[in-house]
Amino acid sequence: MSHVLVAPDKFKGSLTAVEVAAAVADGLAAAAPGVPVRVLPVADGGEGTVDAAVAAGFRRVRTLVTGPTGQRLTASYARRGGTAVVELAEASGLHRLPGGLAPLTASSFGTGELIGAAVRAGCKRVVLGVGGSASTDGGAGLLAALGARLFDADGAPLAPGGAALRRLARVDLSGLDSRLSEVDFELASDVDNTLLGTHGAAAVYGPQKGATAEDVEVLEDGLTRWAMAVDPQVAGRPGAGAAGGAGFAAMAVLGARMRPGIALLLDLLGFPDAVRGARLVITGEGSLDEQTLRGKAPAGVALAAGVPVVAVAGRSLLSAAQLREAGISAVYPLSDLEPDPTRSMVNAGDLLRRCAARVAHDFLEAR
Repeated sequence: MSHVLVAPDKFKGSLTAVEVAAAVADGLAAAAPGVPVRVLPVADGGEGTVDAAVAAGFRRVRTLVTGPTGQRLTASYARRGGTAVVELAEASGLHRLPGGLAPLTASSFGTGELIGAAVRAGCKRVVLGVGGSASTDGGAGLLAALGARLFDADGAPLAPGGAALRRLARVDLSGLDSRLSEVDFELASDVDNTLLGTHGAAAVYGPQKGATAEDVEVLEDGLTRWAMAVDPQVAGRPGAGAAGGAGFAAMAVLGARMRPGIALLLDLLGFPDAVRGARLVITGEGSLDEQTLRGKAPAGVALAAGVPVVAVAGRSLLSAAQLREAGISAVYPLSDLEPDPTRSMVNAGDLLRRCAARVAHDFLEAR
């Protein structure tokens, strides 16, 4: 009998992708016990990417790194053979800030430490998932952790963070780990912003990280100096503005190739094999909205599935026409069962099990 593939992303602030998949699978098993179910939690390169890789068979590797504002913390990357999956948010994400937002001083240094750990362990392919970054430092911290040195006009090392880049006078890349040149870097991102300008990292994403209008100007000035010192041409590439400019550092210095996050991760997680022979795919995320249509996980799953796809979600703001255009046959929002957002988030697991029963009734009975 053909199976149902459950391939959701996380419900941010409520359940991880692994927990969402488990709840949906439980609901299907109760409502349609004779139907085989496979689960494959997915991610698009943002928060939860390492967890999804581990669920797909990668090994979790924990290491001590530096958080966005200098605190020491334990973060993980995922490894299988010579491939490592590094999630920027694991070390340098907003959720790693211990005491509030730090738009001017937060650094991507810890992400560089994760990359360094993977390279020292012998990985020859590093997939860097970006999303949820706390910093707007252009990836300067990331490169500093790998051996780059940044100096001001007096020859003093720069402090961490995007604001300090305004004082940048010289960049020395000679200390970069020589093994980096032997590694194939892939940037998993759906962000097409450039590093600078009105569509750049500071202007678009700085306010989400706590930057005021004045802070944005400071960060823009710093990123401009950074771009001029490293590679002005790469600064204008789509994706250079990803993760506060970490995309710029990855492409300009590490030679990273950018691929759409969900497409890259689906291949890496084994989606083509998991979906083969499936009769239905159930995907989802916390909110189905306009962002979903621009390369988020549910749209990527629907595009790649080749079989009917339905979605579960905390809420859906998309019209029936938009869902059809994205390849999603039906959506089952938790808000239909529990309109109160707080209660919905608290009881998301039970609500997902009820939604899964509705999916079974609508798509699996007498088929």
